[in-house]
Amino acid sequence: MLAEFWFYFSQNRGAVIGLVVFALIVLIAVLAPLIAPHSPSLQNRDAFLLPPAWQEGGDWRYVLGTDAVGRDMLSRLLYGARFSLFIGLVVVTLSVTFGVVIGLVAGFFRGWIDTAVMRLMDIILAFPSLLLALVLVAVLGPGLLNAMIAIALVLQPHFVRLTRAAVMSEKTRDYVTAARVAGAGRLRLMFRTILPNCLAPLIVQATLSFSTAILDAAALGFLGMGAQPPTPEWGTMLAEAREFILRAWWVVTFPGLAILVTVLAINLMGDGLRDALDPKLKRS
Repeated sequence: MLAEFWFYFSQNRGAVIGLVVFALIVLIAVLAPLIAPHSPSLQNRDAFLLPPAWQEGGDWRYVLGTDAVGRDMLSRLLYGARFSLFIGLVVVTLSVTFGVVIGLVAGFFRGWIDTAVMRLMDIILAFPSLLLALVLVAVLGPGLLNAMIAIALVLQPHFVRLTRAAVMSEKTRDYVTAARVAGAGRLRLMFRTILPNCLAPLIVQATLSFSTAILDAAALGFLGMGAQPPTPEWGTMLAEAREFILRAWWVVTFPGLAILVTVLAINLMGDGLRDALDPKLKRS
């Protein structure tokens, strides 16, 4: 099973590259305290807005330069990987857990439960995702935890709809009928019989939602509604650097590149997972 999955996954070179890059980002996040040359919050008042080391006026103690209050950019980027991956993990966990349960209930029981759930999901999907997340954070209050809760609520309808559609498709199959005749209860039918056969599209959606969560968290941080300074979160770093865009390009470029590379790597992995897990896309 695993060998077959890797065979189809490895056929997509972009997915393999994405996996390698993502693994490196995870390694960097885990080892940040060991490999970061400075504390992410340490300010050097003699090194305000130092350019990268290879540029005139740079200092090799600060390879990627410093920000407006003398903090090392490289150290803040390394620690920022921790926050971004943590945000993605928490948001996807919340979205998948609640979305799958709600979608499973709606698809299995149908009737007024299904109608009520799907109309509520349609209302949530009618709003632009970032705007709705912004409104929710404004209600809950700015902060990293509230931002993660808001993003999870915004992403949840995708899992509800996907789970519901998969359950409705699987519910009529012979193996479900056989389990019901054998005396399986509703909970066993839902969680042990039907759900395992619906996991492939959910895994792909979870991977893509991981990158969406990182982007939305960075956007909320940039707008001042996500992680608050001095937290070394990439979106917050961009927000702090806005006024220095023209005279200190590095304070904006490096956090932006970090977000770009991370999201691109995850999306490439998502494409590979789709190819490997969807039977219709497998090449014989």
